[in-house]
Amino acid sequence: MTKKTVNDLAYRVIGCAIEVHKQLGPGLLESVYERCLAEEFLFRNISFERQAHVPIYYRGRKLAKPLRVDFLVSDSIIVELKAVENLLPVHQAQLLSYMRLGAKPKGLLINFHSENLVKASVHLVNEYFRNLPDE
Repeated sequence: MTKKTVNDLAYRVIGCAIEVHKQLGPGLLESVYERCLAEEFLFRNISFERQAHVPIYYRGRKLAKPLRVDFLVSDSIIVELKAVENLLPVHQAQLLSYMRLGAKPKGLLINFHSENLVKASVHLVNEYFRNLPDE
């Protein structure tokens, strides 16, 4: 895995989200966008896990109840969907927590409740991304 492969995959994921948004528009429930995005991933042969579990470890012990993320794409990108008026700092904090606990290099926060999906999406990276080779 390289920074380039992760970024290329993120570009493909955003392309899928744009297509779903183009077909459905804003104003629906997050769960509807989630189901449709899963279909778009299947259509474009993008490997993903829906409602993926992110375990929580504390003092070397795995805690009983894991966190659940909307999508884990190709075991490298966590995708969190929202259908809210405005993204809040807590949404980014949530995604950063998932990325850290899951040891994943990139996260995408996509808000379908907007007219322009690209402007309403946030790309986050962390130390796992920074430690990847460029190419």
